Amino acid sequence: MQLTQRSKQVVNKQMTFTERIYLPAILKGMLTTLKHFFRRSNTISYPKQKREFAPVYRGWHVLKRDAQGRENCTACGLCAVACPAEAITMVAAERQKGEENLYREEKYAAVYEINMLRCIFCGLCEEACPKEAIFLTDRIVPSDYVRQEFIFGKDMLVEGVEPEKRIDVTKRQRHIQEKKQKETV
Repeated sequence: MQLTQRSKQVVNKQMTFTERIYLPAILKGMLTTLKHFFRRSNTISYPKQKREFAPVYRGWHVLKRDAQGRENCTACGLCAVACPAEAITMVAAERQKGEENLYREEKYAAVYEINMLRCIFCGLCEEACPKEAIFLTDRIVPSDYVRQEFIFGKDMLVEGVEPEKRIDVTKRQRHIQEKKQKETV
């Protein structure tokens, strides 16, 4: 009894002399190898050449500053609530007198940490932020052998005070604004 109609006839025909010495098969394989040998390579030399990333690529997080060099983050906690991986932790503090040049609002994040081993780079934290304080940049998060090195604090996340050390996130901002406009329409 046959279960399928896919029966195959097997023919046991004798191989010729050239087939037995495998010379045509070897030459055919060498010809394929030679064709690929003279083709242009797709690989890049990473430290010297950098691959172009899409504008929607999500990499290393950055906490932005305003034009006066003050931190934008007001420790509202919306980014931590929106994070599905629960990778963001923060501790809020009140701004003291004399710290007006450091923090924009009365409340700021005294401790802001992202566990990069937990982070899934979904971008929900930057969409949830009402002050546009956190963005995912096009920088690659480096690899390491020690787990403790992957908890990024404010020292690694906040961008520099000097305008020339700021990270350009205009492409990301434009992309997020377009996405929000599509959702409201």
